Amino acid sequence: MSKKEVERFLIAGGENKEFRLKYNQIETMPKFVASAVEDGFDFTEDDLTAVLRESGDSFESYGNPRIRDIWWF
Repeated sequence: MSKKEVERFLIAGGENKEFRLKYNQIETMPKFVASAVEDGFDFTEDDLTAVLRESGDSFESYGNPRIRDIWWF
């Protein structure tokens, strides 16, 4: 079920620019996941890492403003 929550989260980011911008600014994975949990998503850092690994994506951010290539459009 947690994998499905990560997928739901990544799709939400792909569908909503403000959502994406909020999360792209968060530097660390622990804070990123804690914020997602506060926003109603139920997954752990391990869950996120596993889904990103499976999809070939990286949590790293770059640019100014910061962006991540993890969102599912």
